[in-house]
Amino acid sequence: MQIISKIALITINETMIAQAISFLIFLFLLNRIMIRPLRGAIADRDQYLEQTRNAIIAAEQKLGELTDQIDHQEAAVRKEAMGIRRQLEQAGNKTAQDIIAKALQMIEMEKEKAAREINAQIATARKSIQAEAEVLATRVMEKILHRGVRG
Repeated sequence: MQIISKIALITINETMIAQAISFLIFLFLLNRIMIRPLRGAIADRDQYLEQTRNAIIAAEQKLGELTDQIDHQEAAVRKEAMGIRRQLEQAGNKTAQDIIAKALQMIEMEKEKAAREINAQIATARKSIQAEAEVLATRVMEKILHRGVRG
């Protein structure tokens, strides 16, 4: 073939057609060997990232639900604990009142026992003092009268 035309620096001849066909084959092979697998890998990666995002969103929603559930359970447990606390306080107050009542009864019994013992001792002391007073009065009168009053 001969040179068809010569325009500036480019010449169009049979090598240009061979180079164009070579370039197209190269592009076809490049597309098949590199670009398609890269696009597939990019698509797979995008799909994986989307799945990961969805999993993260689902995990955050589940976390929110679990947090709400825990909050509700905590509130229920606190309420139950307050009820138990009130019951224990009431039972403790009742027990304390019972103990105080028993102590007051024991104190009262001890006071009565002590009063009886004191009254018995006073009565014994009065009798003893009465007898001693009579003996003493008799001796005093004898000394005053200088004689015996005994009968």
